[in-house]
Amino acid sequence: MSKKINLRPLSDRVIVETISEHERGKETKGGIFIPDTAEKERPEQGVVVAVGPGKMTDDGNLVAMSLKVGDKVLFTKYGPDEVKVDGKEYFILSESNVLAVITE
Repeated sequence: MSKKINLRPLSDRVIVETISEHERGKETKGGIFIPDTAEKERPEQGVVVAVGPGKMTDDGNLVAMSLKVGDKVLFTKYGPDEVKVDGKEYFILSESNVLAVITE
């Protein structure tokens, strides 16, 4: 899906490449594309392309990330910051803004 990007997230942040509407939608047997737009306020979907080292606790211990590169995730619509790198858009968000990992 994506190539390596030149961004390294800090702390408990992840960088997510969004999944296109075409990839989220459904295609009928006749080849008609039906976009997945059932709800306006639904969470977004994406693939994790970079992961920070984790969050530092008040006593100086590092809490490791539970996400890894390649995870397909659902995340809050208004939590991430949008960035553009080499003409491609990515979201940077805290691990706490990830709602779930999608398993297939």
